[in-house]
Amino acid sequence: MRGRSAAVAAADQWTDPDDGIRYPAGEVHAWLQGQNETVCGLSLSRSRLARFPHVGWADVLPESGRHAEGVQAVCRRCRAAQGGRRDERGWTRTDPRP
Repeated sequence: MRGRSAAVAAADQWTDPDDGIRYPAGEVHAWLQGQNETVCGLSLSRSRLARFPHVGWADVLPESGRHAEGVQAVCRRCRAAQGGRRDERGWTRTDPRP
């Protein structure tokens, strides 16, 4: 799954007033084009998620700042499946034993 680039499925959308392109908002999920479910297993139609094939997964992450203006929450399972913690370490050793 990590080899393919994921697009975005979201619970809501907003339209950029400058160029008129719609972007994801609300809760966002990773979605592989050609499938009817998100990476975490939610059905697109039953969950009423809108597809955004023109927006890449990396662009909606709050760290990127590209199309993340309307994003309120990022799915934890989708983020983990797409390698969300690849660059950062989840814990630090504060007082190592001798």
